[in-house]
Formats: sequence, structure tokens, C-alpha cells
Amino acid sequence: MKAIQLQAFGNPAEAVKLADIPDVGDPASNEVIAAVEASPINATDLLIMAGRYGYLPPLPAVMGVEGVARVIAVGSNVKHLKEGDRTLIPWLQPTWTERVKLSASWLRPLPKADIQQLSMLGINPATAYLLLTDIVKVPRGGWVIQNGANSSTARALIPIAKSLGIKTVNVVRRPEVVDEIKALGGDVVLVDGPDLAKRVAAETGKAPIPLAIDMVADTSTANLMNCLAPDGVLVFYSAMSGKPFVGPAQPMIFKNISLRGFWLGHWFKTATDDKLVPMYEHLAGMIASGAITAPVAATYSFDKFPEAIAKAAKFSGKIILTPN
Repeated sequence: MKAIQLQAFGNPAEAVKLADIPDVGDPASNEVIAAVEASPINATDLLIMAGRYGYLPPLPAVMGVEGVARVIAVGSNVKHLKEGDRTLIPWLQPTWTERVKLSASWLRPLPKADIQQLSMLGINPATAYLLLTDIVKVPRGGWVIQNGANSSTARALIPIAKSLGIKTVNVVRRPEVVDEIKALGGDVVLVDGPDLAKRVAAETGKAPIPLAIDMVADTSTANLMNCLAPDGVLVFYSAMSGKPFVGPAQPMIFKNISLRGFWLGHWFKTATDDKLVPMYEHLAGMIASGAITAPVAATYSFDKFPEAIAKAAKFSGKIILTPN
């Protein structure tokens, strides 16, 4: 079968090729075989190909970290899926291939929804959900603040927060995207700057903010820290600026502000079915209703993968690969 395979870390244009690999064969008693329908090119994929991610697979390696597939064969002991069901492909199961063999007991049938949007369910919405629920107990009616509010994860976080009764302050870098983020449901949308804390206080009525979510780093970290209430937590899940974070020591000392990181890969190491199933059912329902959506720039078949990867590297909307 066909697969997009990484040969060496570095420039994807030189290191990735369309290869013939062995078929997945028949399912064991606890496995299913599924035909991949759609898989996005994620920022994670680009970082892995460049050799700059926290997880690097042994080479050669089939690429792709998330997607959806249609079940075509079911093992004798599988009760949670049947032939014809559409399901997620689990975290870090290679997806840029025609067929996959899955054994995760937490997988469930997905609802009827836009296949492109479902293909992006696995990572960004899950990260957004866990940032809101797994770090700090934010009460209903409480506030969180996030930067990079135009990113895919941040766009998912806004409606997820609303579903949990949480209000959002959304920080962007360009004034022209303010109205767009407000239209998504952002309660407060502001352009980043050194006076951010003063403007946030004015917009929220000086409400305490216990959680700040940082995907930018650089000086934006300091601006978020200054918005936090005493005992607040700032969590990093990315650093898209490519620069170290900059922050004052005083809030950490006198306001007891804490800094920590979050990576979905670590969470998955200990996540149990009773955590995974309700989370993804909640998020899949929000995609089906249209509450969670991400802009899609284009779709490409496997034979057009060089063009697809080049376009994805420009971060101008999601690129979706459709192998079958």
C-alpha cells in the first residue's frame, strides 16, 4: 500500500517520499483495520520532519499524527466498533497511509459531520479541552486568558470554554483578526502589548484570572503573567515565536505565579478509557454541531504531497491529505 514516508530529518522536500510499504494484514481478535479517509498536516508533523519535536520516530517512518478512518475489518473480540464506522486514529499512530491497524479500546464511532473537521479532532481540540480542565479548576463564570488566539488550538478553546461555562480573554498579534475571533465567541479580544494587563482589567471588571495559556513565548509571556491573579498558573503548550519566554520574577515571587508545560503526549501515557471516551465524545459532538471548526485551505491526494507540505509550511489554513 502507499504511504508518505520520512527518510531523514531535515528539509521535508528532500527527506519525504511516497513509498510502497507492506499492507497491514488481517486484524487480531482485539484489532480493527481501517481505511484512512483524511489526515491534516499538523505543525507537529512539520516539527518531526525537521527533527525538532519532543518525539522523533525511528527512520524510515510513515508520517502523520492524526486523522479519521473507516473501519473495514473487525477482530472477533471487538465490541466498540463495527465495519462501516468512522473513527479517530489514535495519537501518534501514523496516518499518512492507505490503511491502519488499530487496537485502542477507547475508540468509538464518530457522529455524522464534516470529514475534514473530524480529521482535526485528535490533537488541537483535545489539547484545548485539557488545558481548560486538567491544569486549574476554573469555576463556571470564571476567566482564562490565552495568546495566539488565531491558532487552531485557540480557536477550538473558545467554544470549548463556552461549553464549560468559562469566559475567555483572547490575545492576538494583528488588529485585523480581532473581529474574526469575536465572531467565534471570544468574550474579550485584544491586541498584545506591554499594557495588556491594564486593558484586560478594564474589559473584565478586574475579575481574577487564575489561568493563562501561552503558545507564543517571547515577551508575550510577560504580558500574560501580569494579567494573572495571585496563585495563578501560566501553562505553555507551544512556543510558536521560536524564542525563549521572557517574564518578570516579581509576579512569581510576590503573587506566587507558577509556570508549567503541557504536552498531549505525556497525558496520553497515563490516560484511561474513562477519561478518553467522554472527552472525545464531548468534542466530536461539538464538531458535529459546528461549534468547533477550523479553516481548511485545501485538500490533496497523496501524489501531490510535496505541494501539500509546502503549502502547510506557510500556516495559511489547514491542509488535508486524502489517501483513499
